[in-house]
Amino acid sequence: MIPVLANPLLNFDPGIVIWIAITFVVFVWALYKLAWGPILQALDKRENNIQESLDAAENALRRAEEISKKNDEALKKAEIEAQRLRKEAKEDAEKIRVDIIEKARTDAEEVRDQTLASIEQEKQKAMLELRSHVAELALEAAEKILNSELDEKKNKKLVDDFINDISSN
Repeated sequence: MIPVLANPLLNFDPGIVIWIAITFVVFVWALYKLAWGPILQALDKRENNIQESLDAAENALRRAEEISKKNDEALKKAEIEAQRLRKEAKEDAEKIRVDIIEKARTDAEEVRDQTLASIEQEKQKAMLELRSHVAELALEAAEKILNSELDEKKNKKLVDDFINDISSN
């Protein structure tokens, strides 16, 4: 038969346990001093950086919202100003249109009045020429008809009286 060897895991040696415990404590202490502190500092620093970034982002967002509000207000003011300017331009255009129409009407009336005056002058001129011509015709007719001994002055007076009688009718 083969002798049964004892399982080395089941053997309990208090010296090894103490050395393992001491080694474990030294390892944990070294880990705490050498690694845990810098890791915690790095984590704290990273947390601070993240918090600062979040704060900066909030500030930037707040400023962006303020700028957006200011831009909206400026846009509204610009729209109101543009509407006011459009309204003024329409009113000015309407005034100019009315002025142009009134000037055209005034000019047309002046042209009409000038034309009527010119027609009246031409009419008077034609009437004078017609009177003169009628007077000459009347004189010639009277001279031929009467063949009398009336002299030129009397004939002229007779014709002028005749023309005045005709024009008063």
